[in-house]
Amino acid sequence: MSIWPDDIEETARRIVADFSARGLTIATAESCTAGLIAGAITEIAGSSNAFDRGFVTYSNAAKQQMIGVSGETLKAHGAVSRPTALEMAEGALFHSNADISVAVTGIAGPGGGSEEKPVGLVHLAAARKGRETLHREMRYGDIGRGAVRLATVRTALEMLVELSAD
Repeated sequence: MSIWPDDIEETARRIVADFSARGLTIATAESCTAGLIAGAITEIAGSSNAFDRGFVTYSNAAKQQMIGVSGETLKAHGAVSRPTALEMAEGALFHSNADISVAVTGIAGPGGGSEEKPVGLVHLAAARKGRETLHREMRYGDIGRGAVRLATVRTALEMLVELSAD
C-alpha cells in the first residue's frame, strides 16, 4: 500500500521505469516540500536505479551550503523566487552525480505569505546537463499546506518527465 495518491504514484512509477531503462538519474533540491518529491520517487521499488540523491534545503543557509545558492541571489530576490529555484536546480545537478534535477521553493502556508509572495506561490526548476533549465511559477492559492505540497510534487514530477524527453 502506497502513502501517495494514485496519480503521483503512477507518475513516479513511469519516471523510475523510464529513467532506469535509459540510464538517467535524478537529484532533488527541496525547500517547501522538505523531501516529499524524493519520497514519492523512492516509494517505487527499483528507484535506486534512477534516484541519486535529495537535498532538503529548507533554510537559506542550507541552500547556500549544500547546493551553492548565492547569498546575493537570496538577498536580492528572496528564497521564494525564480533565480533561487534556478540556482537550486543547477546546484543540485552540480553537487550530485545526477543527469537531471528538480528543485522547489515556495510558501505552503498557512502563514508566511505577503501581497507580493502569497501563500501557495511556488517556484520550480528542472535542470539537465546540456539543456536550458526549465522554470515554472505556480500560484496554487491558499488551499492548505498539505494540498500545496502535494500539488508541488505533481508539478515537479511532470517537469522531470518533460525534461527527460529526448
